[in-house]
Amino acid sequence: MRIVAALGGNALIRRGQPLSVQTQRDNLVAAAQALAPLARTHELLITHGNGPQVGLLALQAAAYAGQSGGEATPLDVLGAESEGMVGYLIEQALANLLPERRFATLLTQVEVDSADPAFAHPSKPIGPLYSEAELAALVRPAHWQFGRDGERWRRLVASPRPLQVLELPVIRLLLEQGVSVICGGGGGIPVLRRDGVVHGVEAVIDKDHASGLLARQLGADLLLLLTDVPGVAPDFRAAEPQWLHRTTPAALRELALPAGSMGPKVQACIEFVEAGGPRAAIGRLEDATALVSGSAGTQLSKLRPAPR
Repeated sequence: MRIVAALGGNALIRRGQPLSVQTQRDNLVAAAQALAPLARTHELLITHGNGPQVGLLALQAAAYAGQSGGEATPLDVLGAESEGMVGYLIEQALANLLPERRFATLLTQVEVDSADPAFAHPSKPIGPLYSEAELAALVRPAHWQFGRDGERWRRLVASPRPLQVLELPVIRLLLEQGVSVICGGGGGIPVLRRDGVVHGVEAVIDKDHASGLLARQLGADLLLLLTDVPGVAPDFRAAEPQWLHRTTPAALRELALPAGSMGPKVQACIEFVEAGGPRAAIGRLEDATALVSGSAGTQLSKLRPAPR
């Protein structure tokens, strides 16, 4: 089975944890244990988020630019840095568990549209959380925008929809040769094509939308979105949410879900299944094997299975 598995940000940095490399290493031990059975028996492609990491790199770059009088490093380059860094950590954690398997981390350029309205309406939160006082004291470039994330604040950047993965032929070749691929980190490196020439652009692509695009273009058998909740729930704010187990795109379209968390995951699954993908699943990272078998999480396919 060809599986595209997207690691949620909680697999790397949980809310409130320090943005340190050691924290990510420690968290990825558990992530690798959940993913190892999939890498052992399936064609596996792993994507991951980079919101905290790319935001921290942006702060470091802005601090250096302020001291040196130079220009701050653009987001596409910072995205490439974070993709390489996190991919390295994931690859190492998995290779330590499965030394007999082959893994490769691939920097991934993802084409977007310069006319995408997302460029005029930054909505993707990156970097650390700030209190009101911390935000007021923060030394930052004047063009940075911030928005609320719960009770605190985070930087917001443009998040255009992904259109095409430029390294797709290489990814396909690696999978066909039995290599488990780590790519599309942070949604991939956002690029524009002008007159046949590729340029980076200031943005961070949503990881779930990029994962859905990869799954569609690779003809995946399963799109697997791994997070820290058991699945999708219409009443997700309730004390005891009623988690959906098996559902359809039509049923999920009727739900009102948070735009910054579950919304993109559900939309990516809907688009994958409606484009002909056999099945998508959303659920907890630790339930990865059960999600693949269909016994856990929210399982999405075009038709509900007939009752037995």
